[in-house]
Amino acid sequence: MIVDLPDTTTSNVSKKLMALREQGGVIALGRVLTLVVVTRSGLEEEAIEAANEASREHPCRIIVLADAGADRADRLDAQIRVGGDAGASEVIVLRGYGQLAHESESLVAALLLPDAPIVAWWPHGAPMNACETSIGRIAHRRITDSANEPDPQAALDTIHKTYRAGDTDLAWTRLTNWRIQLAAALDHVKPSLVLTAEVEGADDSLSPFLMAAWLKDALDVQVRILSAPAGTGLRRVCLTLVDGHIQLLRNGYGLTELTQPGKPAQRISIPRRTLRDCLAEELRQLHPDSVFGDVIKAHQALGTTKTATIIHSMELDERSQ
Repeated sequence: MIVDLPDTTTSNVSKKLMALREQGGVIALGRVLTLVVVTRSGLEEEAIEAANEASREHPCRIIVLADAGADRADRLDAQIRVGGDAGASEVIVLRGYGQLAHESESLVAALLLPDAPIVAWWPHGAPMNACETSIGRIAHRRITDSANEPDPQAALDTIHKTYRAGDTDLAWTRLTNWRIQLAAALDHVKPSLVLTAEVEGADDSLSPFLMAAWLKDALDVQVRILSAPAGTGLRRVCLTLVDGHIQLLRNGYGLTELTQPGKPAQRISIPRRTLRDCLAEELRQLHPDSVFGDVIKAHQALGTTKTATIIHSMELDERSQ
């Protein structure tokens, strides 16, 4: 069911939601959090679809703040989606014009679930300091996606400079399955036996940079980053040990080969993660991601990693000539 409320107020939206609940159109029990999505009008549907899918694992109320144009007269158009149009959630879309186009705690205050955690998500247009925004200040978790920014590396550098506990980025979440496989392979290896590490990936992806930062922080070894063709994302991670190598190499879409000393090569499925999968993982843990915090704060060279990648790529080219 979709109910449109043009030229309205959040008070009217709240009253309509209560009326729908009384009519039996909304099952409100079991909501575990409020997800506030801050985006622009025209870009909200992909985020709503991912949030709806994630809500089947984490029933929630989804409030979408869509900037419909600050150059228009002040106005608020709202839409309520429940039932089959909202997954296991209630979706409230607020399209603001004029002064109401800007994200504001006052717009969502009357619609927040009482005594429930608040998660803020910027699928596009990450703020300069998520923690200091009006919505970010009331949120327990703050999710951005540097990969969707015009300059992903600059967006990641901004997180490096402004990080506060509770911040996270989906570029990091996309590495979870790679990190799980590497951690499992290192289960019976002493960190002191790891000599160096190599990460290969595309310059247009943040995954190689974050993987290198994690390895450097976790193993305290020198990490070299090598360039791969654009669009390939993270392609290979190789750890040099005293007695051999541990290597994860993606040969094709979702097909990765794991090589370990003294063991036959294994083929492992590590598919590229969907937006729904990444969002569901972030909603699963409402406490700060301390590992991401350590990585984003400790790796001081984060801002120059891209330059280092280009240099390494040139070195490889010179050796091959």
